[in-house]
Parts: sequence; structure tokens; C-alpha cells
Amino acid sequence: MNQAATAAGNADAAGALAGRVILLTGAYGGLGDAAARACAAAGATLVLLGRKVPKLGRTYDALKAMGREPALYPLDLAGADPADYETMADTIAREFGGLHGILHCAAEFIGLRPLEATPPEDFVRAIHVNLTAPWLLTQACLPVLREQADSAVVFVLDELPRVNRAYWGPYGIAKAGLEGLVRVLHDETELGPVRVSALRPGPMRSALRGRAYVEEAASKVPWPAAYAGACVELLSAAGATRRGQVFQPEVPLPA
Repeated sequence: MNQAATAAGNADAAGALAGRVILLTGAYGGLGDAAARACAAAGATLVLLGRKVPKLGRTYDALKAMGREPALYPLDLAGADPADYETMADTIAREFGGLHGILHCAAEFIGLRPLEATPPEDFVRAIHVNLTAPWLLTQACLPVLREQADSAVVFVLDELPRVNRAYWGPYGIAKAGLEGLVRVLHDETELGPVRVSALRPGPMRSALRGRAYVEEAASKVPWPAAYAGACVELLSAAGATRRGQVFQPEVPLPA
């Protein structure tokens, strides 16, 4: 996997996240892992959240090899409750002296199927992981984020004309709700120190996309690293110009 190229956004701005503590959910997924590497290269102190410790460990090893040692916070978003998020926020504030940003990369998508054929437990889990949990986690962290002069919450969206349609099920429904959450939360925080924005990456080679496009040639879409620079930009001070926006970086498809 070529994680070296970070084409979108200000990925090459060394030190753009120096002194900033960033919480990254879904840290071992395609975009999460690529964003973790780009944020580490930009100087961030990272807290990597995910439910599978061995996979978190692989991202940890990659960052440590770069000379940046992140903290790991194993947590299953599907089973966590508000008290778990409050404990997490308190732990980060106590151990790192504050929190400057959250990047929500965690996602749940089993595959394409009719809504009628979706087991109730799968529907509830997908809505929770993709919509409810990101909000509850953010809600718990807002008091800590407000202690900074400038902080950012970045949600990762999807292309609604594509996923808010037949067979995308609770994933498509949740992503539509998440876009609404971004608008409402921005409206309620636009005069304070917490910036709310979203990243809408284009097609990329990931396990999630592979579940929907099984026969797609991988060479047709870029690696997640192509969007990692945009994550750095939105989390950094430069992201102030995109406050309240849905950032959709233009990344050329491989030839």
C-alpha cells in the first residue's frame, strides 16, 4: 500500500498540528490510518480510538517508526454509552492537558441489501456507529475542546447522491443524518472557539468501498492517503477558512 502520497489539502505543512492533541476514531481503517500518519507528520499528539487492539497496534507501530508515539484508546463505539465518552474526555484532558481536535473516521457498513431484509440489530448498530455515537462522543468532548482558543471537530461524510439510495440501508440513512448534524452543530457553535466542518472524500481504495463495489478494479480509485492532507488542513489553524463547510477536495483518479 502506498501511503506516502497525500495530495489533497495542506499535507506538506510541517508543524501544522504541532502542540495539538487530536482524537482520531476509526484509526486503523483506510482513511483513519492514512490520516493518522499525516497528522503525526504534521506534529500532532494523537489519541487513536478503535475497537480492535491488534489493528490499532499496527497503526501505532507505523507512527512510532516515524518518531511519533501515539496513545491508544480501545473502545467499541457500538457498545459505548455517554458515561464511557465522558470518562474518555476526562482521561484525555488529564493525561494530555487538553484536546484540540476530533476526526471522526469510524464507519460501519456491512454491504448492499434491501432495507426490508436488514436484520433489526444490524440497522440499529449501523445508525448508532455512523450517527449517534459520533455525536455522543463529540458532546462529551465539547467542554474540553472549548478550553482551547481554537479547536476543531471534523466529520467524514459520503456522497449522498450515491449512498442515500436503494440498498445502502442504514449506512446511507445515517450519513444523511450526519450531514444534518454538521449543519446544526456549526450553527450552534459558530461564535465560539470550536470549529465544526466536514470532509467528503471521493472514491478511495478501502474495505468499506470494496463491500459495495466487489468487482471494481482497485486501480480505478486513489489510496485513502490522497485525502489525508485535507484532514490535516481541517484540523489545523488553516481550517478556520472552512468553518461550517463540507470540504470536498479534488483528487484526480489514477490513469
